[in-house]
Amino acid sequence: MTQGAPTRSSADSHVTVVVPGEHVMTALVGPRDQFLRRVEQEFPSVAIRVRGNEVRVSGEETSHVTNVARLFEELVTLIQNGQQLDDNTLDRVFTMVKSNQRPSEILTQQVLRSAKGRQVKPKTAGQKRYVDTIAKNVITFGIGPAGTGKSWLAVAMAVRALQAKEVERIILTRPAVEAGERLGFLPGDLMAKIDPYLRPLYDALYDMLDVEGVQRLIEKQVIEVAPLAFMRGRTLNNSFIILDEAQNTTPEQMKMFLTRIGFGSRVVVTGDVTQVDIAGNKSGLLSLEQTLAGIDNLAFVKLGSADVVRHKIVADIVRAYERRDEEAEAIREGRREVER
Repeated sequence: MTQGAPTRSSADSHVTVVVPGEHVMTALVGPRDQFLRRVEQEFPSVAIRVRGNEVRVSGEETSHVTNVARLFEELVTLIQNGQQLDDNTLDRVFTMVKSNQRPSEILTQQVLRSAKGRQVKPKTAGQKRYVDTIAKNVITFGIGPAGTGKSWLAVAMAVRALQAKEVERIILTRPAVEAGERLGFLPGDLMAKIDPYLRPLYDALYDMLDVEGVQRLIEKQVIEVAPLAFMRGRTLNNSFIILDEAQNTTPEQMKMFLTRIGFGSRVVVTGDVTQVDIAGNKSGLLSLEQTLAGIDNLAFVKLGSADVVRHKIVADIVRAYERRDEEAEAIREGRREVER
């Protein structure tokens, strides 16, 4: 029997997974069998028994047994690839396996190793699709709610492209749209006033590179962080350009930005269409997919609540808003039917 491979019996519904090595088994079951208990709670229709280097999964429903056995095989592969298991990782693996996805193919793809030695990886199937799309296209639109890693992964891909000498510089930009306070009331000169709007981009950079390294690259103009208005009239060649919070651009600003792209450049546009702060809700990101449909080397990736990687409560909040929007849309559709 090969290590990690399941054995199946036709006499009853059970699968045995052989775990290669005591250290892998220790990591698999967790401290005081914590992770094993989590699996049992998540899949109550099966019984799980650990004996020696084997995990035996049994139950009345063959499909449930096979699914949980596959879960253990995926966890073994992740551990062998250096993945540290924790409750958040288990939650993501549960979701992926239930959706017939392969966590070992998603969670082991390294985008970048940060200056602090941290591995930057996609944590959901949607994030992996997003990263792969950025790598393949000239322009990628990442649309989704807060906490889905849109900006963070885009910055990671930009740093990777810079380190691989695929581009000569990184340009990070955001529209400086007022959300509840006016620029004029903020202290300091123009750059001091717009700095709070750009701070999330700096934070992402500091996650990937050390602070001193970022400052050196900014001084050399290898990295530029500027409000969207500063892009007007420029042609951006050999650059990795990220437009963040794009839902707060006007249609005119979006057109201006997209027509700045020069040779050898790659662009990522991120936004959340549920958080538009501009007057009249006239966002340059809304309906843009229909406008740009059919253009080669341009793609849209939509992320959802399943891709939220912040605290679990954030995903729950996003799902609650998604349900509200779906119910509102159903009501509107019902009214349209009545009017017809």
